Amino acid sequence: MASVPARDSVDPGVRLSQATPALVDYYSILSMVMGGCCVNFWAYEQLLMMNARIGSALTFSHVVFITAQSLPTFLFFPPGHLLPRLKPRQVPLLHWAAQVLLLTTSTLLYNWAFAYNVQVSILVVFRSAGLAVSMLFGFLFAKKKYTIMQVVSVFLVSAGVVLATLARPSATKKGDPIQSAEDVRKYTIGISMLFVSLILTGIYGLLQERTYTTYGPCWKEGVFYTHCLSLPVFLFLARDVRQGLGSLSDSTKGTSAMASWLILGINLCSQLVCVSGVNKLSSQVSSVSTNIVLTVRKAVSLCFSVWWFGNPWNAGLGIGASMVFCGSLLFTVSGPKKIDTKKKDN
Repeated sequence: MASVPARDSVDPGVRLSQATPALVDYYSILSMVMGGCCVNFWAYEQLLMMNARIGSALTFSHVVFITAQSLPTFLFFPPGHLLPRLKPRQVPLLHWAAQVLLLTTSTLLYNWAFAYNVQVSILVVFRSAGLAVSMLFGFLFAKKKYTIMQVVSVFLVSAGVVLATLARPSATKKGDPIQSAEDVRKYTIGISMLFVSLILTGIYGLLQERTYTTYGPCWKEGVFYTHCLSLPVFLFLARDVRQGLGSLSDSTKGTSAMASWLILGINLCSQLVCVSGVNKLSSQVSSVSTNIVLTVRKAVSLCFSVWWFGNPWNAGLGIGASMVFCGSLLFTVSGPKKIDTKKKDN
């Protein structure tokens, strides 16, 4: 008589009811990153066109808005107390403080670069080099291994960034030449800001990945504390913040005060969606994989920026941008193949 297989030995497979939530979750994350970040970039460029020195005010507005929106989630009223307290943290405060220092400095440098003759198209292409930085730091500090094709793809990304930087369009939107020594000096300072920002962002991504690996995918806590703890930094930037916010009420630049504040509101709301999506994505995948998604998003934003705003463009910038985005896609498809552990054990 044939023996009946044990109930536990039968593979029930994956039910649709089990797979659907995971698929919906990933689709929602990608929608938050792609949709929220692209809308945020549009509003961001609109604000820069109105005032090139709005960077500090814009960063401050993001921090205040996201902190205020996230705060109620982390408050509770202890029994017998009239004042609320913060809920116990899943991650030690020191871990968040280190990330705050890196993230705030990186964001400020990135926003300031526009005031130093760095076009938005260069900002997008240059920031896409985060892929190369993530891989380098992963190899040096996290002992990660990469395939030859991944190394080649990162060299392609790096070369594309260098080409795009050197091939800066020689004219502004108005057709005025940019050839003076002062313009070159300012452009060099702006690129240096972007380079430092890129390094800091790479370190931040590595720390973020380690934090989520050690303490779990507590991305909501990360959103709150990385913004809340950065508020004291703006005490040293109060003058720049006042200047930036004050410029929104200046209707002499062709945009009404109501429209300017509305654009800021769109930027803030979309920033919340974007930051939440990126942090949620980072809590489930590696920092390099996160950079891949963000690179694709930047490619879409770059094409839209050139089309919508008519930003300066030339062949060198186009080739450099293509190298960056093609290198990113090559990195995605050339990862190491998974090892079949069952065959290895046999």
